[in-house]
Amino acid sequence: MSDTKDIQIGVFIPIGNNGWIISENSPTYKPTFELNKEIVVKAEKYGFDFALSMIKMRGYGGVTQHWDYNLESFTLMAGLAAVTQKIKLFASTPVLALPPAVVARMASTIDSIAPGRFGVNIVTGWQTAEYDQMGLWPGDDYFGYRYEYATEYVQVMKDLWSKGSSDFKGKHFTMNDCRLLPMPSEEIKLIAAGQSGPGTTFAAKYCNYNFTSGSGINQPTAFQEANSRLVEAAKTEGRDVGALVLFMIIADETDEAAHAKFEWYNKGTDMEALAWMRNQSGKDVKADNFSTAKRMVQMATNCNGSMSTLIGSYANVASMLDEVASQPIKGVMLTFDDFVKGVEDFGTKIQPLMKSRVNTLKELGM
Repeated sequence: MSDTKDIQIGVFIPIGNNGWIISENSPTYKPTFELNKEIVVKAEKYGFDFALSMIKMRGYGGVTQHWDYNLESFTLMAGLAAVTQKIKLFASTPVLALPPAVVARMASTIDSIAPGRFGVNIVTGWQTAEYDQMGLWPGDDYFGYRYEYATEYVQVMKDLWSKGSSDFKGKHFTMNDCRLLPMPSEEIKLIAAGQSGPGTTFAAKYCNYNFTSGSGINQPTAFQEANSRLVEAAKTEGRDVGALVLFMIIADETDEAAHAKFEWYNKGTDMEALAWMRNQSGKDVKADNFSTAKRMVQMATNCNGSMSTLIGSYANVASMLDEVASQPIKGVMLTFDDFVKGVEDFGTKIQPLMKSRVNTLKELGM
């Protein structure tokens, strides 16, 4: 393994309250800059390759007020850019709420804080209430053309980043000698998260990475079907586009202790918040069976929503992540029940046992 490239590890930072577990029994915390700073600085210390923040402008409510408290992605990542040195940082843009030329300038600004370390996650939007509350939802027909919209959005940004100007004329955006200086120091990498047919095609054509995920508990290769479709789409486009696979990690000294935590969290599942999530994701009535929205409607019954979850001892989680790393992917992005402890435990107890991170460990002197 020493002459091979390590699997990339990223952290999906808790920009929304209580992270990704929807339960009255799980660790609770409000999203603050200080909390996310502690997590990202610690992640950088342990050789994490990237950190990504989502964008969510309306939560799910319920007794836990799940994600009712949320920071804004670009301003948060600008602050984190100034207190880190190596880790790559990705902010998320809600394409219906932020014009592409403005996002291109924000990205160029953050690149000046952290040269070569910043990228953008393209969020087409699936929760209508997020946008309808601001009068920005274009109607449910948008579900059918959102990747056409995102394509024009990305083309505008790529023009500005590569040429410093854009005269793009499309159905949704019109640029009239739009200018951007300074241009970023390096290519701004793009991420998407669509797993539907159109979403996968969009990622293969225009992005550097695409989030994929499976489902269930301790099924480390359940994402293979989605990944295979991405690999084939990338081959068709002749581009190097790889998957970043999303997992929730619940680990402890023993399998029994880890599963006991999950069972306790699950007993406190906020069913009201889950019902809101399912209702919102079900509004895209034409979503194909591969889509994230369809999976949330069908599978969001536990405290982890529809997120694929690895539960077990530190050694067994390390082994499962090595199994993930054996697949043709670029990396994994992790969430934790308790992020501060979770990143610390990953860095000191899980990563040292991973065959797929031996080079990183050598660089860290571990």
